[in-house]
Amino acid sequence: MNFSSKRKTSNLFMLISAFVIVSLILWNTNSFFKKFKEEERLKMEIWATAQLELVQSSVDQELGNLTLKVLGNNTSTPMILVNEEGSYKTHNIPEDKIGDSLYIRKKIAQFRNENEPIQIIQEDELLETLYYGNSEVLNKLKYYPLALLLIIFLFGAVIFFFFRTNKASEQNKLWAGMAKETAHQIGTPLTSLLGWNELLKSEQINPEVTREIAKDISRLETITERFSKIGSVPELRKHDIVSETKKAYDYLKKRSSKLVHFSFSSNVEEATVLMNPPLYNWSIENLVKNGIDAMKGKGNIAIQIEKKGPNIHIMVSDTGHGIPKSDFQNIFNPGVTSKQRGWGLGLSLVKRIVEEYHKGKIKVFSSSKEGTIMQISLKVLEN
Repeated sequence: MNFSSKRKTSNLFMLISAFVIVSLILWNTNSFFKKFKEEERLKMEIWATAQLELVQSSVDQELGNLTLKVLGNNTSTPMILVNEEGSYKTHNIPEDKIGDSLYIRKKIAQFRNENEPIQIIQEDELLETLYYGNSEVLNKLKYYPLALLLIIFLFGAVIFFFFRTNKASEQNKLWAGMAKETAHQIGTPLTSLLGWNELLKSEQINPEVTREIAKDISRLETITERFSKIGSVPELRKHDIVSETKKAYDYLKKRSSKLVHFSFSSNVEEATVLMNPPLYNWSIENLVKNGIDAMKGKGNIAIQIEKKGPNIHIMVSDTGHGIPKSDFQNIFNPGVTSKQRGWGLGLSLVKRIVEEYHKGKIKVFSSSKEGTIMQISLKVLEN
């Protein structure tokens, strides 16, 4: 079952819109960062000019207030001023690091990578070189786009999970309603069939015929019970899973094509688990029927039971065309099917019955061109 073209278009539009919005945010932040960096460069050039005026002034010359204010006003940008002899002065560098020459050399290399050094020249003579790094505000601004993207991602994740949960809840209500309505609709003709079968018995019809009809009526009653339990919490009781699996196996073997060869094996004679037999048998039947469909009605179906530690594993294998590894998880989603006329609900129902109702696990144990093995795992009760 494919998504509608309208929904695909809507999803594509939302994806493109999100990409455009994020791109605009990043572009705007980058432009702001560059502008801020240019202004900081201009501020440092003004500071270098004030430093040159300080170097040019004589000892007894009084400096203007503007020069002193420029030199003393920069308290955020880290700077290292290196003269021709190699000695240096620092500004806005931690005091405990000022005497560490190795640290100063690393900082000079870092500042050179961050910003182009400013040369302080007097009459074509290089007096000092100013190395400066990014201010604290500029460093924080670098991480602003990442923080913004993280916020957008978290906000999107919250919306996604909200709608996903809401959609799952609506699907569950729809399934439960459809299942209960189906059970109700089957109930009326089922009651009529019971009456007709009793009438046939009184007409001295071949007993074999009425017995087979009774079996099919019983089967319909089981199906009705299954559908009536969907959407409500089923009652779980202690049952031998080996015998219950064998019952489902025997029923399917009798009613399947002779071209399908069945086999059953178990490494234990019995194992007690908490289960609801009608729903559990429904799971086994769905797995077997899916296997028969994958084999196109001809091949081998094997049911194997293995007890390992506290768990018991029920494996249903077929000799069909196999499942791509990329679809191992997708096949349990509603609407996913490889059949042209399928609804894609079988394995989804199996997953719901096994994992939600019986607190077990179901997975694709293995799959190749030679066939597929589906595995159900349940907790065994201690005797």
